[in-house]
Amino acid sequence: MKNEIPVLQDLHGRDHAYLRISLIERCNLRCSYCMPAEGVPLSPKSHLMTYEEIYDIAKIFVKHGVTKIRLTGGEPLIRKDIPVILEQLSSLPVELSITSNAVIIDKYIDILKKNGVNNINVSLDSLDAEKFKHITRRDQFTKVYNNILLLVKEGFNVKLNAVLMKDFNEDEIIHFIHFTKDLPIAVRFIEFMPFDGNKWDMSKMVSYADVMQLVNAAFPETDIVRLTDAPNDTSKNYKIKDYQGSFAIISSVTNPFCDSCNRLRLTANGQLKNCLFSSGESDILTTLRAGNSIEPIIQKAVQAKFKVRGGMDTLKKLQEPKLHNNNRSMITIGG
Repeated sequence: MKNEIPVLQDLHGRDHAYLRISLIERCNLRCSYCMPAEGVPLSPKSHLMTYEEIYDIAKIFVKHGVTKIRLTGGEPLIRKDIPVILEQLSSLPVELSITSNAVIIDKYIDILKKNGVNNINVSLDSLDAEKFKHITRRDQFTKVYNNILLLVKEGFNVKLNAVLMKDFNEDEIIHFIHFTKDLPIAVRFIEFMPFDGNKWDMSKMVSYADVMQLVNAAFPETDIVRLTDAPNDTSKNYKIKDYQGSFAIISSVTNPFCDSCNRLRLTANGQLKNCLFSSGESDILTTLRAGNSIEPIIQKAVQAKFKVRGGMDTLKKLQEPKLHNNNRSMITIGG
């Protein structure tokens, strides 16, 4: 009788079947919540995973029960070997998806379709061109907007991720929801989270309760439909009656979804993070390049996962800078 290959289960009984792989630390936008204005030190190219290494590492995770892989960045599509990466990963028995800012995604429609990438998350924090320019420090709103419409037309399952910040874009929440009236897209409002260099504090955050207060004021109670959340979902999902699309809130700060978390993150330079909030990392790439097994490192990292938010199990702890200032900036973790 064959020995069973262990799944990636932590000490809290959570099985990890979802791997997010960052392909690159660079991006063609400069979003303020993701990257400090002065930029960030980037890993030398020799420190980044090659496409062969990405595939070899992914195979190990799939062997241990991973069934879903999402490619992130930076902007993953600016990596020159993205067609090869997609082709290799699509050969694995996983659901393959990608997160993009959609600036250049129109050039990759056929490649995405060819490799079965149907689920695309697009980062978009404003439907106002000037606000978009302010938050991204680039003038690309029209291109992104048109590419979102193109993705919908081409039949992709599109989700829009909007990071909410007080006194910046919370006045667009209802506008975003109206955007789902005639388009089969899902808008997801994300609570502003702390990362190195993004000047986070609680006063800038728009909470789940804040969002729903605005929604309840804008729509009749009978028109607000609470949807059934998928297993291991990070979001609380809703739709407005008779609208084609839906909206959701990812409340990682005020209502964390840690109890059902099944996610692991692999950075572009081959570090495994068992939680987005944790500053701890496990070096997989060095061991792989030395020709040794990475499985013990993966299992140890999963076993070390905290029950809640990298150990910050209260809002008071989350507000202590020393507990999250050692975490990377978002662009070097992977969106």
